[in-house]
Amino acid sequence: MTILQVNVRPAARTLAFPRSQRRENGTLLMAQPNNHPILQEKANMMAPLTNPNLSATPRHLFPQPKINGNGGKPDDTVINGNGTNGRSTNENSTPAILHQQITWSLTPETPVGRALVSASQRLNGAGCENPRLDAQILLAHVLEADRTWLFAHHDHPLTVDQAEAFTDLVARRIRREPVAYMLGRKEFYGLDFVVDKRVLIPRPETEMLVDFLLAHVKEEREQPIVIADVGTGSGAIAVTTATLAPSNSRIYGLDISPDALVVAQENGKRLAPHASLTFMVSDLLAALPEPVDVIVANLPYVTDGEYTDLAPEIRKYEPQLALTAGHQGLDSIQRLLAQVGDHLKPGGIVILEIGHQQGPAVQQLAEEMQPTPYFVGLRQDYSGHTRMVTIEF
Repeated sequence: MTILQVNVRPAARTLAFPRSQRRENGTLLMAQPNNHPILQEKANMMAPLTNPNLSATPRHLFPQPKINGNGGKPDDTVINGNGTNGRSTNENSTPAILHQQITWSLTPETPVGRALVSASQRLNGAGCENPRLDAQILLAHVLEADRTWLFAHHDHPLTVDQAEAFTDLVARRIRREPVAYMLGRKEFYGLDFVVDKRVLIPRPETEMLVDFLLAHVKEEREQPIVIADVGTGSGAIAVTTATLAPSNSRIYGLDISPDALVVAQENGKRLAPHASLTFMVSDLLAALPEPVDVIVANLPYVTDGEYTDLAPEIRKYEPQLALTAGHQGLDSIQRLLAQVGDHLKPGGIVILEIGHQQGPAVQQLAEEMQPTPYFVGLRQDYSGHTRMVTIEF
């Protein structure tokens, strides 16, 4: 992790900042007196913060409570304009800890290679999982070029507008905004889907559901087949299936969120304009107008406890409605299985994505269904985790 520290030598009555400052966009970093062990420890523990209420002045001073010599109780501390306390200090007082807002930006004419290195360092320091890849994707987006173009043009200078646009995107990524939301798109199964904060970002592991679904549909290509994608979100499963399934297929995309369906409809019009594809507001299967041959669902399955430990990209930006499903993460799946009997044709199949630890629990729920399925299968993803359940009648 890259930590930028600003060392400040305290004067007799003031803590002066160095004249030359490096800039880190939207990040608060610790300005600390040299060699002070308590402040050094606190500085090392300091995480990047973003405060939109701060003004754009070169420095912002925030006092740390002063520890007095009588039992260690903190006193209120006020920092005045010249950096000194509003009251007299004594030898037992802990010097005030100062925070300084430092912004990161690129100057015009910065070459592509140097811009990528600098941005990668900042993203790594912010805890991003793939800092180098993120920097490459964002810069390629700004330059309207492929990532491969960047590797062959390391010396290409950025214009003023390009440097500014890249700086803004990196600053947003430092705040852990997902790259897919910044770009407004996400590739899924080789197709370019529109995504924003109204929908969950499609995951690669969900492509396994599409693999199985398409294999099943193509076995039945001689007769029309009706499919319901429950919790369609961006429409990734429904639209992908519509583009690749036999032309006599009919597909319903169901979601309880009207906002999500706006995104799904846009993807359907762009990617499968001639398919028999209908999107409907529905609480699970409630609004489905006819029995179907296949029910496929990537429903919320994150437990309430797991949600608090998710990465900031997920917890702070993606819709919780599409993620959490109660204490065990099974609330939505349990409700869906209770509705299947009224909406699935004889000989139909249910395909579910689940959490990697939920296989036995979902298998038990499936085996207790009425009518009773003749086969319940647990299937592993390409990493060896149980992530899919198939229920056949």
